[in-house]
Amino acid sequence: MNVPRDVEDLLRELAPQVLGTLARRWGDFDAAEDAVQEALIAAARHWPVDGVPAQPRGWLLQTASRRMVDQWRSDTARREREAKVASEPVAGATAQDDDTLTVLFLCCHPVLSPTSAIALTLRAVGGLTTAEIARAFLVPEATMAQRISRAKQKVAGERFSMPSPDEHPVRLRSVLRVLYLMFNEGYTDLTRDDLSDEAIRLTRLVHAADDDPEVAALLALMLLTEARRPARTDASGTPVTLADQDRSRWDPALVTEGTALLDGAIGRGAVGEYQLQAAIAAIHDRAPTADATDWPQILALYELLERMTGSPVVTLNRAVAASMVGGPSAGLALLDGLDESLPRLDQLRAHLHEQAGDHDRALAHYRRAAARATNLAERRYLDAQVARLGS
Repeated sequence: MNVPRDVEDLLRELAPQVLGTLARRWGDFDAAEDAVQEALIAAARHWPVDGVPAQPRGWLLQTASRRMVDQWRSDTARREREAKVASEPVAGATAQDDDTLTVLFLCCHPVLSPTSAIALTLRAVGGLTTAEIARAFLVPEATMAQRISRAKQKVAGERFSMPSPDEHPVRLRSVLRVLYLMFNEGYTDLTRDDLSDEAIRLTRLVHAADDDPEVAALLALMLLTEARRPARTDASGTPVTLADQDRSRWDPALVTEGTALLDGAIGRGAVGEYQLQAAIAAIHDRAPTADATDWPQILALYELLERMTGSPVVTLNRAVAASMVGGPSAGLALLDGLDESLPRLDQLRAHLHEQAGDHDRALAHYRRAAARATNLAERRYLDAQVARLGS
């Protein structure tokens, strides 16, 4: 259905608020989430035609509440729950507390895998339908429905409240990890900027409520990276490498905001992984040209980040920096022993072998990378490299 952007944004903002109210009232997160989804679908059908109601949150709450009442009444345990139905507050009498953060922390609970947490967050907090989430992850709708259902069942018994002070640091790390992965999912897939937009929106929400420097750093990282989106593809939609991007097309407002956030985060407590990643992004964004990039500083930051995280993805990026400082052989040496299924590994090897003058190996790796491409734009770019070297 074709929903105007302003209506879509409003629904995304209100969805977790209504869900939090229902979950608190009924004590059933699973049923409340289903009811909210039905209310969102109804709003998406009626509001663009009838106009947004004067109290949109109340409209959604009343619609979802009716769905909950119908569900409870049809349940075999109806008698035990009649008291809850009878005591339901009248429309408009509900407290206006915003439980969005509580819902977000529940959806990012450590008991869930990162993939399940992202899917549940997009549905419960982002207001996306199961079909939309399935398209984003390139899986059948039925598969995504099962994944979301299992995730809801896992968190159904968890306490619906913000984590205690003792639990908060661990739960916050889970939330930041999910938001980071959500952003990368949307930024890597050139056709899914709505996912990265949603990750930025939710990270802004967490940042407004929490002064943890890693929250500010994650938001800075997202903004500094998102600033480059306008230059990431050419007129035909083909990806453009960072070195070849037209930096005049980068969004200066996002660069300025991201840099300010990073400057405010650094120096407040121990340096975390998002501060290091944001610092690397800031070096790229501050360089007036690709040749002016301070690659030795980037390499040093990636070495710190690799020691901190042990992530093979960080090793890939460190290899890029090493090649810029010490030549392609320095980068290739860091790639030995990495998992061959790692995304971008073949593409990076192809690029470094080509720089080293070994076109046969470069062509072989470009072919492997093209065969593993996960979206059309990436496949077109890699096919073009194969055609260029193979001619």
